[in-house]
Amino acid sequence: MSKLNLTCLRMFLFSKKKKPSEDSIKRLEYQLCLAKEAGADDILDISACELAEVPSSVFSICKVLQKKVLILHGNDLRSLVPKGCCTGALASLKVLDLHENKLTSLSEDIGQLLSLQVLNVEKNHIKQLPDSIGNLRHLQTLNVKGNNLTVIPVSVGRMSSLRTLYISENSIRELPKELANVRTLESLILDAQVMRYPPASVCTAGTEEVQRYLCSEMGLEYCPPSQYLLPVLEHDEGKQEVDCVDGEELVWQSKFMDYEKRKVQKQLEKLIFEKDLEEKQREHSQLLLLNNSRKEDVLLSVKLEQQRLELGVSQQQKAQDTERQKILDKVRLAESNIMSRISDLLLDNKRQAKSAEFLQALEEDRIRMEHLTAITQDEANSLRKKEVACAMQGMLSESYSLRLLQEAREAKTQILVSETCRSLDYMDRKFDQVLSLQQLDKSKAIIQILQEEEMQKAAFEALQLQKDSVHAYIRNQIKLIEAELMQLTKLEVKRRNLDTENLQEVLADQRTALTDLLQQLLKQKDQREEELRMVLVEMEQKSESSQENYWMIQYQRLLDAKPLSLRMQEVAVDADLGNLLCKLSAQHYLPIIAHHRITAEALRHMTTKDLRKLGINEVGVQKALLHWARERTLSDPLPKTAKEMQEAGPSTPSAPLQQQFTPPLTPSTPLTPTAPSPDRWSSSECVVCMEHESQMIFLPCGHVCCCQTCSDALQSCPLCRGSISQRVRLYHS
Repeated sequence: MSKLNLTCLRMFLFSKKKKPSEDSIKRLEYQLCLAKEAGADDILDISACELAEVPSSVFSICKVLQKKVLILHGNDLRSLVPKGCCTGALASLKVLDLHENKLTSLSEDIGQLLSLQVLNVEKNHIKQLPDSIGNLRHLQTLNVKGNNLTVIPVSVGRMSSLRTLYISENSIRELPKELANVRTLESLILDAQVMRYPPASVCTAGTEEVQRYLCSEMGLEYCPPSQYLLPVLEHDEGKQEVDCVDGEELVWQSKFMDYEKRKVQKQLEKLIFEKDLEEKQREHSQLLLLNNSRKEDVLLSVKLEQQRLELGVSQQQKAQDTERQKILDKVRLAESNIMSRISDLLLDNKRQAKSAEFLQALEEDRIRMEHLTAITQDEANSLRKKEVACAMQGMLSESYSLRLLQEAREAKTQILVSETCRSLDYMDRKFDQVLSLQQLDKSKAIIQILQEEEMQKAAFEALQLQKDSVHAYIRNQIKLIEAELMQLTKLEVKRRNLDTENLQEVLADQRTALTDLLQQLLKQKDQREEELRMVLVEMEQKSESSQENYWMIQYQRLLDAKPLSLRMQEVAVDADLGNLLCKLSAQHYLPIIAHHRITAEALRHMTTKDLRKLGINEVGVQKALLHWARERTLSDPLPKTAKEMQEAGPSTPSAPLQQQFTPPLTPSTPLTPTAPSPDRWSSSECVVCMEHESQMIFLPCGHVCCCQTCSDALQSCPLCRGSISQRVRLYHS
């Protein structure tokens, strides 16, 4: 395709320039012809002609025929002076009307219109007036109403003939102080209520008060404009008289000669115009034929290009459909897995709610805690004996020291009476110091004992929470539900990105069920912590018998609460098996394995039903134990028997590991862990900032979609727009 065809195509497709209507063109031609006729007045009116720029012929007409009034309002002008023209051609104008256009600025050469008396640029888009506007010394009316002005230039103060100034409906908040130099100003129209300088109270009082205020700011004396308007008007009238009397005859003679010349010139121009018109008609017909042939070529090429694009779009659409189908299959598989997990969770929760053994275990745990917190009378008596012995020893030492001092004092009195008096005074002072130091040490010891008692109480409370089986069980179940809510939220976000709406109600019901279960577990956790706190209060009331090591005794009793036989059995358990239970957060099954003396060889021959009979009900723990036993058998084909291990002697684990294996009491019907394994865990990004990972669960909707920073400012969930009543923080290990 040739370059000319491409150019025609671009003009045909991308040409958006609005053409003036035929009526506007006719009006413009009529006004221009009327202005060129002999005897025409000094007014050139080309308003409402839909002009985008001023024709260059207007400048030549105003320069040659010395027009006084130029009216250009009601057009689409964006600038006053077109390319190739200058503002000096309009030097003879006295009135320039440019209102209701699209001007954004005035040219810097506007100051060359020295004869201008009226300038109207109302309802444009002017943002700033040029400084050269101050050179219009004969300007009497300046109308800049309805623009985008923010300031009035300081050069306005040089307009010595300005009588009326319109600046309302702009963004002007301050007037320049130099406006006080315009002594002829009679009328100032502005938005008085929004003015800052002068104040609004001054601006609402009128033009005279504004001028008085500006004169006081400039340090000038205010005079009414009538004293300055008379010389200006007389100057204008005198100039007109000179023009009318002295130059009237010459003007008429020049006009008559110009009329004759124009008449002959117009006849010649008419003949030339007719010849040019015939030639242009011929060229136009040839261009039409050429344009039609090029248009057909362009249409054919466009049609071929469109067919090629449609073929490519169809292929791309097929590829996207296949990819979307694959993603939908993956999402459906994930949904089925999550639905099975949620159903297991709900069934286990119902089982737990109906079980009466859970309450019985709580009561037994409470009785056990009260039994642990009871201090025997023998321990109290032994502690009191130590206290009395220490006190007696202190009294004996003090009495012995006093007796020595008395003997020394008597010996010294017998030797020297004078020195004895001085020494007595000195010893009295020393004795007072010793007593004060003893009192200070005693107060420090009391404070230290109180601090140690508070620390012992805090340590006991922390150990009590750590050893409490119900609290740990509830925490594990909360972690499982938080993980399930995280997976559900990721699945919903993925479905929304794929623009699919299938099974959204099912996901919402599942999330609602999980949210209710989470709230129930949070209430149970708070209730359990409150019960443990009440036990602590009762223990503190019992410790009011001023026994020193009360909290240390309770701490040691809580550590030693497990029976010795059970601890010995746990020591004999394989260390790798114990580490596996720690990783699975299933330390509460360690007593069961120790009691039945289960080894890796025994686990290899067991099934899930056998483990369920022993009391290991969690499916995830069952699978992990059986998988570990198979791998252990493959890696070590000749494992040691129980007798050989006993003969070799049980390996004693370190104190932290043994402390870690100590299982708390658990309810008889634990929930099945249904959260995804750590290798399947993947963090989801915050839907607000898209930088951090999601860390907060919103209740009651159950969505996990925001980080902690973004969630503080939210009142409703960004996914479902539901109100947020509670926030739960997630901690990922």
